[in-house]
Amino acid sequence: MNVWLAVALTAAGCYAVKLAGLLVPAGALERPAVRRLAALLPVALLAALTAQQTFGSGHEVVLDARAAGLAAAGLALLLRAPFLVVVAAAVAVTAGVRALAG
Repeated sequence: MNVWLAVALTAAGCYAVKLAGLLVPAGALERPAVRRLAALLPVALLAALTAQQTFGSGHEVVLDARAAGLAAAGLALLLRAPFLVVVAAAVAVTAGVRALAG
């Protein structure tokens, strides 16, 4: 398959999805169930991506330093730390566990 054909098909598909979103009637978007779903969907997607990046390695589930960093970030969030402190705690714990294991 030609690479440019794949790029063109992908662009057309993205445009079609965008157009379909614009053609949805406003009344359908005002329903309470749709509003709840729209509010919860980004959180669920972010949680799924975080879990996949933390515990996935190829086709295997792994438990390594990334899990410790995620736990440290979760603890910092529970303590209501600022965002940069949360990130710094995750980085420091992950690096520390890797240094001890390595």
